[in-house]
Amino acid sequence: MTSPARESPRITTATRLKELIEAAEAGGVLREDMVLRLTFGDVSQLKRDASLALEDIRFAGGVMRFLGVKIEQGGVAESILDRPTKPS
Repeated sequence: MTSPARESPRITTATRLKELIEAAEAGGVLREDMVLRLTFGDVSQLKRDASLALEDIRFAGGVMRFLGVKIEQGGVAESILDRPTKPS
């Protein structure tokens, strides 16, 4: 008798975005040159993620930032990290 398949732990939106940011940063891109273009659903998940530190999400001057990276909400079917083609 086989046991039921286990579901792999679901990666959170915050974890996925953090990995994208860190990979770009490792490639020489500065966080201030990055823009997270997020779906409304991903923005909502970030705002509701109780595991995030208060410093991880900032709202200032009408701009939301996650780990220092500017967020633009909506206008995309899938959340992406925009970065310059050549690191600064």
